[in-house]
Amino acid sequence: MVENPSDDKIKEILETKKVVAVVGLSPRPERASNDVASYLKKKGYKIIPVNPGHEEILGEKAYPSLSDIPEKVDIVDVFRRPEHTGPIIDEAISIDADVIWLQQGIRNDEAARKALDAGKTVVQDRCMYQEHRRLM
Repeated sequence: MVENPSDDKIKEILETKKVVAVVGLSPRPERASNDVASYLKKKGYKIIPVNPGHEEILGEKAYPSLSDIPEKVDIVDVFRRPEHTGPIIDEAISIDADVIWLQQGIRNDEAARKALDAGKTVVQDRCMYQEHRRLM
């Protein structure tokens, strides 16, 4: 099993990495992805929605895929079921994102190992909102 970074490392990520691509961000306010992204936006993070079904979410231009984002992404925050995370992690590696963050309830140790081997930091089965509230 791939271990998560230490609390100190997660705190460092939250303090220094400010551009967050949210894969699977829903425009529906009752969805966890929308709640987490709204919170992060209020805390000063730049949110980039990744959802091929929408042009704009939370007042931000949405992109169909990570590869379509025209700027550097620090964190790829994933709200997709574990069986869909392999290709997302491959794409996060290809765009040279620093951190791949799989939200609470999501693990893919095989893909996480691949990301670690590519020099990326991986957080699995943790909520970015909860970790921010706990550590910041």
